[in-house]
Formats: sequence, C-alpha cells, structure tokens
Amino acid sequence: MKRLILFAFLSITLLACNQDKKKTMDNDLNQLYEDYYEERLTFFPLEATSQGDARYNDQLPNDISEAYRAKLGAFYQKYLDRLLAADASKLSEDDKVIYNTLKYSLEIELQGLTFKTHLIPFQQFWGLPLTMGQLGSGQGSQPFKTVKDYDDWLKRVDGFAVWADTAIANFRKGMATGYVLPKSLVVKMIPQMQDMISEDPAKSLFYGPVTQLPAGFSAAEKAEITKKYNSAIKEKLNTSFLKLRDFLKNEYLPKAGLSSGVLTIPEGKPYYNYMVKYWTTTSKTPDEIFQTGMSEVIRIRKEMEKVKEETGFKGDLNAFFKYLKTDKKFTPYKTPEEVLAAFAAIQSRITPHLASMFKNTPKTKFEIRRTEAFREASASAEYIQGSADGSRPGIFYVPIPDARQFNITSGMESLFLHEAIPGHHYQISLQQENTTLPKFMRFSWYGAYGEGWALYTESLGKELGLYTDPYQYMGALGDEMHRAIRLVVDVGIHTKGWSREEAIKYMMDNQAISEDGATAEIERYMAIPGQALSYKIGALKIAELRARFSSKLGDKFVLADFHDQFLKQGCLPLDVLEEKLTAWADKISLPVQ
Repeated sequence: MKRLILFAFLSITLLACNQDKKKTMDNDLNQLYEDYYEERLTFFPLEATSQGDARYNDQLPNDISEAYRAKLGAFYQKYLDRLLAADASKLSEDDKVIYNTLKYSLEIELQGLTFKTHLIPFQQFWGLPLTMGQLGSGQGSQPFKTVKDYDDWLKRVDGFAVWADTAIANFRKGMATGYVLPKSLVVKMIPQMQDMISEDPAKSLFYGPVTQLPAGFSAAEKAEITKKYNSAIKEKLNTSFLKLRDFLKNEYLPKAGLSSGVLTIPEGKPYYNYMVKYWTTTSKTPDEIFQTGMSEVIRIRKEMEKVKEETGFKGDLNAFFKYLKTDKKFTPYKTPEEVLAAFAAIQSRITPHLASMFKNTPKTKFEIRRTEAFREASASAEYIQGSADGSRPGIFYVPIPDARQFNITSGMESLFLHEAIPGHHYQISLQQENTTLPKFMRFSWYGAYGEGWALYTESLGKELGLYTDPYQYMGALGDEMHRAIRLVVDVGIHTKGWSREEAIKYMMDNQAISEDGATAEIERYMAIPGQALSYKIGALKIAELRARFSSKLGDKFVLADFHDQFLKQGCLPLDVLEEKLTAWADKISLPVQ
C-alpha cells in the first residue's frame, strides 16, 4: 500500500514538474514573440505607422545601406537561435503553428539577405520614392492631426534625403557588377520622379498636409508649419527627386539591361528560385509552376468557350474578347456614383449567403469608396485594411477616372469577392482582431496565403448567388485566367528567356485585356520576380485542401468550419497551413468513443 501511495505521489510530482516546465517554456516563447515583434518595428517603422502605432512615425532608416543589412541579419539570427533553443516537440498544435511560422520567416529572410537586392533599390512598381508620395500626400497612413505629427513627417523627409543618395550609390555599384534593371522599366521610373517635383511648393503632392491643417492649430502653429513645409519641399524633396530623375535618365538608362528577366544578372537563377520559394512558400520548382500554368490556361479557355456559346456569340474566342472590350452595352454607367452603387448591390446579394460559409466574421467596419483623384488615373482597385483598434474601416477603393468607360465584363463580381468580402476584408480583419495571436502574426503577410485566399473566394461566386449573368461569369473566368497566365509568363520571362513582347502577346492571346493593360502587368512581373505566382499557387492549394478534406470527412465536413479553421491564425506559409489543417481534419475523422 505504501508503495502505491509513493508511486502515486511521484507520478503527481512528475506531472506537476512537467507542467511547470511547459509553462516556463510557453512563457519564454511568448516573451520571445513579443521581443521579436517590438524589436522588428525598429527596423521597419513604416509598418508600425501602417498599423496605427505612432511610436516610430518620425523614423526612416536607410534600409539599403550595408550597415542596416548587417544589423538586420544579426537581428534575424539572434531570434532564430533563441527559437531553436526551445523544444518544439512539447508544444500544443496551435503553439506549433506559431513556432513554425516564425521559424520559416526568420530562415527565409536570412536567405534573402544573401542576395544583393539593395543594388536595385527600387523600380517602377514599388519602392520608397513612391511610398513617400503616398505618405506625404496626407492621404495615406502617415497621420497629420497634431503638431508632432507634422514634425514627424519632416524628420522622415530628412531620412529620405540620405536614402536617395544611398540609392544612387547602390545603383552605380549595380551598374559596375551587372545588377541592373531592364531599360523598359527605367523609362517608366524617370517620369515618376519628375511627377514628384514641383517648383511651386503649393502645387506639390507633398503640400497636401498643409491644405488640411487642423482647425484647432493656432495661427502661429499654422504659419510655422507652412514655412517648414515650403522649405522641405523646395530644398529637400525636390532636390532628392531631381537627383534621382537625372541619375536615372543620364547615367542609369544607358547602362540598363536589354533582357526582360533576371537570368542575365549575377546569381540570376538561384535568385529567381529563392523568389519563387519566398512568394509561394512552397518547394515547387519554376518548371512545375510553368506546367501548372499551361494546364490551367487550357482548362479555363475551355470554360470560356462554353460561356461564349451560351451567349450565342458567333466567332472565335479572341473575337469574343474584342466584343467584350468594345461593345457599348458593356459600358452602361454615366457617373461614378452608379459604379459604386453597382458594387454595393453585389454586397447586398452575397450577404444572405455568407452565414452558411462563415461562423466568424469581422468586427471591423467596411466601406466602398472611389479612389482619390491624385492617384486614380494609374491605380487599380484595391483593399486598404482597417486599423486593428477599429477606428479606421477597411476600404474597398475603386478607381473611376471615367465612369463611361467602366466595363461591366471586367469581372466586377469576382473583383468584389477578392478585394472586399469575403476576400481581403475578412482575412485581414479577422487576423488583426485576433488578440490571442502574437503581434508578429496579427500583422504578418504571406502572399500565397493572403492573395491565395482572395483568389479562392472568387471561386465561391456561384455559392454566394453571383455569376448568374454569363458576362459576369466571363469576367470571373478572365480574372482566373489572368492569374493562370501569370504562372506561365513570370517563369517564362525569368527562366526561359521570354522577351517582354512575347509575354505581352501571350497574355493578350488568352484574355480580354488591352495592350496597355498587358504591358503594365508584364512590366510588373519583370520588376518583382515571383510575386505574381503567389495568387494562383495559393488558391490551388486551398481548393486542393477543401476537396481533400471534404472527401475524407464526408458528412462531417462543414464548409464554414473549414473556412474558420483556415482563417483562425492569420497568414501562414502554405506548408505550415497544410500541416495545421491536416491535424484538424484528423481529429474530426476519429470515431466517437
């Protein structure tokens, strides 16, 4: 009897000891996650600003300098070492997801620093010079509500002057070693720099905050801010953008590359392989992705042929594409308000069906707005996330430079599902609102997950009461085709020697898109290798998992539960996501005891 009592005592003691160890490890990891998030913001203060965290609104590090890159690498390695010191085998399933996500992120970022990406500091699609325009206009995430806010921006302007000089020095190093952009991209960058320059400060994009000075400011404060902003525009911003413009035009353009892809730059092939891994979060090879794209293009074309026949159109598919782009009945709107009302009607149509697909929906409010005039001419429809505290709604922006040219066959219904509900608005808002997640996961982003989800939601159109009109369904197929084409042309440009012109032709042969539209798209893929692959690769994985678990679970499969499990922990690498959802399905499939 005494032995039994002693055994029981030892068992309880051991269990308590193990529980204490687990609690200590959990606390250590939670502290690591918090430390990582907080320290990371010091390296990426613009992300803090976009999240509504005002602590770093005056900071703009020189993130293309060798010193910054060395410190960033040491930062990533420090947290990877701390993470690997923990015994992940003892973590719960949810905690393993968090652990594996951070491990993946640290490893992929460290690998990225081995490539000399800082020698091409920006291009025509994104980069700090363009971000400065968005922030400094007063229409972006940089706040202009207090005197300190106005002073914070001026300090960032000072930081940009240093960054611009470094960018020119880095471009020159790239020119000397073969790290150069294609000429066709550089010619687009030169007018972008010119557009940021204004001899009259009052006509500058960066004068926007001065025109919106809060009424509560004193006359003296308003006068002082106006004086400082006039000086900053004339002496700092104009000077920096003028330097960039002249350098690109006079020095860089003559030395820019003649090819369209990265294959000709040093380490071009391993760099592209890395970018494929970075953007898809998978181990798929470029050739695998290329073949998937070709197969998808063939499959979607067959579906398009069916829709063409349904409408009674006489002619081949390319003639049908032209008909959709040019027939006046497809441009019925006269005012921007009519276009916005059409999108609001789509929201009303899907609302009754959402409850059958989602048990958890965002608290963050949602709005549909016309894109601001200063960026409308060149903008695409987009979703701008709301703030985590709910003070700013999620906004679906629609550019309508000319309502009379707005084509209903452009895929309005699929566009709304992707950019708004239940695409980006649901995914991003639920992620930000989930305060049980570590902050680094609440505000993280993986393109294959986030864009994959948004593209997957386009496939829910019929289940949500949409795509009853064949022309709207054709628009949805056009959007799907667009993402399939990306798999072909992105890989084609960067690994198979395709020219810019070959890629443009392939795109125009397989979807209803203008030459200007196709050109802008192809040049985007040239500028950001691999990014365009994330959409379709992510959507295909989600559809594959849904089909697999539906088949495995049979009557036990509930679509709303699958969606909620998918969205539960925010953006994840696809491999981590698959492991998580497999564990969820395995639990459901177990027989009831």
